[in-house]
Amino acid sequence: MATVEPKLILLFSGKRKSGKDYVTDLIHKRLGPDVCCIVRLSGPLKQQYAQDHGLDFDELLGAGEYKEKYRADMIQWGEKQREKDPGFFCRVAIKEAQQPIWIVSDTRRLSDLQWFWREYPSQSRCVRVEASEETRRERGWEFTTGIDDAESECGLDQGVDFDWIIKNEGDGSQLEEQLATGLLSIAKEKVKED
Repeated sequence: MATVEPKLILLFSGKRKSGKDYVTDLIHKRLGPDVCCIVRLSGPLKQQYAQDHGLDFDELLGAGEYKEKYRADMIQWGEKQREKDPGFFCRVAIKEAQQPIWIVSDTRRLSDLQWFWREYPSQSRCVRVEASEETRRERGWEFTTGIDDAESECGLDQGVDFDWIIKNEGDGSQLEEQLATGLLSIAKEKVKED
């Protein structure tokens, strides 16, 4: 477990190419690295997968063809690990988190959310990033059987009451307004609390 108790944990989910990383990076820049950190659940998964399969970890972290080549197998491998221990990747991912605000940029399964809800019930808030299929296609998304219909993409489509839904259609001013009036103001309030 992390050595610092967080004041707020923002648990982000969304479809591929919805812009989760873009939105979480924007929030991180606005709040600053002293106040907030980005936690990626996929990092520990990709690191262990790369180690077990003799692959290049840095390439798996990227957005290119290398990651896409192994994505389906990596998803299946990750599911098997979660069946054995649903909180494994969550625990590893937060080990280095020291800031008062944690942004978990890639929650993909109900088991991820349930772990944070159980371990940090008063701090955890769910955020969904949404973009139309047209916008996602413009960003390079193409439906892929075995990936876009898998739990890692669809596991949070139903049954979750999101605290915030962020529309990320590419209009920067609309996104800025959504963040300023919601997430950023609440995060700043939490940091001031003692």
